[in-house]
Amino acid sequence: MNADAPRDEGLSQAAHMDLNGVPLFSLLTGRMTWLSARQAVLSQNVANADTPNYVARDIKPVDFESMVSGLNAGTQLRTTDVRHIAVRAGGTAGFEEEDASGEGGTPGGNVVSVEQEMIKVSDTQIQYQTASNLYQKAVNMFRTALGSRTG
Repeated sequence: MNADAPRDEGLSQAAHMDLNGVPLFSLLTGRMTWLSARQAVLSQNVANADTPNYVARDIKPVDFESMVSGLNAGTQLRTTDVRHIAVRAGGTAGFEEEDASGEGGTPGGNVVSVEQEMIKVSDTQIQYQTASNLYQKAVNMFRTALGSRTG
C-alpha cells in the first residue's frame, strides 16, 4: 500500500471543494459583487455627466449584519466549475440604488460632479482589489493547509 495514497485522495477532493460554502469566501464574494454593481452605477454617472437633468446615482451600502444573514441573495450566474466565483447577474445585482448626494449643478439641471464620481470610482477600485487579494490569500492558506503547493 502506498503511503501517499490517502493524501492524494484528500487533494483530489479538495480540488473540487465549493469555496462559497465557506463563510469567509461567501462574504468576500458578496463584497466584490456589491463593488462591481457600484462601479457600474458610478460609470453610468460619469457617462451621463453632460446629460440635462441627470441625477447621479449610487448603490446603498450593505451593512455587515444583512450581508451575513444573506438578505441580499439574488439571481446567480451559472458556474460550470467549483473554482468559479459566483457573481450575481444584472447591473446592480439586486442592490438598492439611491440618489447620490452632491453639490451644485449645471444650468441644464445636471447634478453630476465628475471629480466626485472619479474619487468614488477610485475608492471602489481599491476596495475591490483589497477584497480580491484577501480572497486569493485565503485560497492560498487553504492550499497550504491541504499540502498543495501549486497555484
